[in-house]
Amino acid sequence: MRMYDIIMKKRNGGELSDEEIRYFIEGYTKGEIPDYQVSSLMMAIYFQKMTARETLTLTLAMADSGEKLDLSAVNGIKVDKHSTGGVGDKTSLALTPIVASLGVPVAKMSGRGLGHTGGTIDKLESFPGFSTAISNDTFIKNVNEIGIAIMGQTADLAPADKKLYALRDVTATVDNMSLIASSIMSKKLAAGADSIVLDVKTGSGAFMKTEEDSFALAREMVEIGRNAGRKMSAIISNMDQPLGYAVGNALEVIEAIDTLKGKGPADFTELVYALGAEMLVNGGKAKDRQEATDMISEVISSGKALDKLAEFVKAQGGDPEYVYNTDLFELGKIVVEVKAPKAGYISHIDCDEIGICSLMLGGGRETKESVIDLSVGIRLLHKVGEHVDEGDILGTFYANDNEKCNAAIERFLRAYHIDEDCVPYPNMVIGII
Repeated sequence: MRMYDIIMKKRNGGELSDEEIRYFIEGYTKGEIPDYQVSSLMMAIYFQKMTARETLTLTLAMADSGEKLDLSAVNGIKVDKHSTGGVGDKTSLALTPIVASLGVPVAKMSGRGLGHTGGTIDKLESFPGFSTAISNDTFIKNVNEIGIAIMGQTADLAPADKKLYALRDVTATVDNMSLIASSIMSKKLAAGADSIVLDVKTGSGAFMKTEEDSFALAREMVEIGRNAGRKMSAIISNMDQPLGYAVGNALEVIEAIDTLKGKGPADFTELVYALGAEMLVNGGKAKDRQEATDMISEVISSGKALDKLAEFVKAQGGDPEYVYNTDLFELGKIVVEVKAPKAGYISHIDCDEIGICSLMLGGGRETKESVIDLSVGIRLLHKVGEHVDEGDILGTFYANDNEKCNAAIERFLRAYHIDEDCVPYPNMVIGII
């Protein structure tokens, strides 16, 4: 078998066999096939696309390219959740204690963030002492005993995807539905869950900007998962403005805790309920979404979900007192209230721009080597559809550097669009597959 023939076949619109796909994935992972040949194949795939069978084979080959997490020792149906990312997305912090308190085991590998704010692990490290550097034995033990554990993603999980994505990133071949879906799903399949619930974002702050593309990606990933023997659900959710009101690591943790206390923002709470309902139904704990929703309300009102978060934080070395007293979290020493320049209705918020403001404050990473300041961020006070008067506070900035703060505020004000006409409040959950 020759890589040259595989490239030509796909260039000419042919359908690659399972053997051909596995040949190039295995060869590339081992370093036996050079970048220039794989980049040629990626460009051919970009233009000629892949069938459902090719996409599934590619996904499975990437999932099989390295270590796979064995969750067979974990009791019950393991349900994982994945988000395609966005601004203010702290969903896992509230969602996982809820479903764990209702008997769905959460055995999750998470990464660090590269972009607006940190990933789930970075946010959790806002709890002093918290660590995801735990052994596999401790990981499994914690899931079986308290229902939840989160550890850092190993470099050996789907290594073919890491190599392919780095190559696609510099060869203008990222934006292909099959390649995007296989990249996401290869890591999820390698992580060992029985069921996967996807949160596919759509809008200005999402990877997929249109609802049409977001639904197409969701359907593609759901089909891959089902063909791989997993129980699948996907929710398409709005990312035309930041999720919730908090953007920044410690601020987002506080907002997630407030949600577990029943005091979270309406849009964030709606999404947590929707994702939680899918996880409970797929995990066999609820017969339908309504029953699942009632169960979630009960564990929030009773405090069981909050206690589960504290138990989880303590088990991984963090201070659980922060769960019950969020005033303990360290926030930026420079606090600035940013006011509306005129009266009117907020018609649009440039979502990505708000994320960049957090990054400018030091709340995210521009490179893998960047050090995050977990204490900085922005707490929004008004969002799309709301009326403001001139001088009303749009958001509060928490910073540790005056120059960075001033530059971020300038950008923040340009991101808010205030008009005379009233606009409707946007829907949070746009569809479910």
